Amino acid sequence: MKKTFFLAVLVLNGLTSFAQSNDEKNIKLFYKKALTDSKCYTWLEYLSNDIGARLSGSQNAQLAINYTKAQLESLGLDKVYLQEVMVPHWVRGEKETASILDGKVKTTVPICALGGSVATPKGGLTAEVIEVQGIEELKTLGDKVKGKIVFFNRPMNPENIETFKSYGACVDQRFAGAKEAAKLGAVGTIVRSMNLRLDDFPHTGAQSYGDLPKEQYIPTAAISTNGAELLSATLKSNPALRFYFKQSCETLPDVLSYNVIGELTGTVTPENIMVVGGHLDSWDLADGSHDDGAGVVQSMEVVRILKSFNYKPKNTIRVVLFMNEENGGKGGAKYEEVSKQKNENHIFALESDSGGFTPRGFSIEADDANLKKIQGFKDFFEPYLVHSFTIGHAGSDIGHLTSKAIVKAGLKPDSQRYFDYHHAANDKFDAINKRELELGAATMTTLLYLIDQGGIVLPGGN
Repeated sequence: MKKTFFLAVLVLNGLTSFAQSNDEKNIKLFYKKALTDSKCYTWLEYLSNDIGARLSGSQNAQLAINYTKAQLESLGLDKVYLQEVMVPHWVRGEKETASILDGKVKTTVPICALGGSVATPKGGLTAEVIEVQGIEELKTLGDKVKGKIVFFNRPMNPENIETFKSYGACVDQRFAGAKEAAKLGAVGTIVRSMNLRLDDFPHTGAQSYGDLPKEQYIPTAAISTNGAELLSATLKSNPALRFYFKQSCETLPDVLSYNVIGELTGTVTPENIMVVGGHLDSWDLADGSHDDGAGVVQSMEVVRILKSFNYKPKNTIRVVLFMNEENGGKGGAKYEEVSKQKNENHIFALESDSGGFTPRGFSIEADDANLKKIQGFKDFFEPYLVHSFTIGHAGSDIGHLTSKAIVKAGLKPDSQRYFDYHHAANDKFDAINKRELELGAATMTTLLYLIDQGGIVLPGGN
């Protein structure tokens, strides 16, 4: 059957009622296509189950580059190409082990090395433990820290409905805890996993030693939330207990890798570029299906949906699959570097990096005029139960973009379950709901389409 696509008619001061009606019809087609004839779930199944974990610098990361490039080429886009970027190559090594040593009682607990950590001595590391609720408390302890393992145990706050607020309020102890503890003479750090529920999955993530000299680096690992609760309770009954952990991770020389880019060239103002993307790399403990395989395939699905209707965008639309968001951000930085060299003008960027759950809206980085314009699209989204259009962080990779006038948005799915899987060994394909994934892709397509049709509000004018 021949597909019918309704092109909106624009007037100077906005959409006419005729155009608005046709936009509604177009959007309905986007959702129908996503829910009845999508490829994003099949793409994600291959990325997750056939390729698997895609940590920067790994063979699997290269396999993912090859696969997604081939899939974008199959869509018949105007351009598909790779963009070179040097990325860090950290490897975990043997599975980590850890135990609470309470007198003669030895209790094994689940841990995993944090990304970028150094190894323990080959025989492991054993020391007394000092528990803190965060970096500020650590700094008050002075010499009490020397020779000990610092246990950061500030939990995510369950009171926040938007769970990313809870994550943001305690992730500093994971990222910078080892650096600050090393300054005070600690021999290692253990960090409570960034997870709202109690379970046995340790959650990895990036950490940094900052400007410390290498000889001061200390090993750091995440402990599961159940493990953290047990360690804290045992410390209360025996403050002199010792903790043992062993890990063999190391950082190898940087590796040549790639961003994967596909393009639909604009027909009216091709010099204006709109980006939609996610990050192709993942942590190494699991498939990275939610983080960020979902965002990758949703972004690919956006251009597939538009292409399937033979949509001719006014502005150039680029799908960008960024490499190395998890442990360096090199892909986003390289994309911006090359863009500046070419004097490119980005007007809009949309990122999906919050999981493949039911879409609720968008987190927006924009001035008041553009925020108001996007909030004016609410009626288009209301039939699909998408309702939240608020100022907030749009995404790490598109965060590098610095065009003079640019609006950024991040897909905002329901976040209640996201941190159950984030950076953990259970972030696998079986955690993905096909319909929720497809709804996210349709929601992204809709916003990109509406911005392409109506443009952004430029400083000092329309």
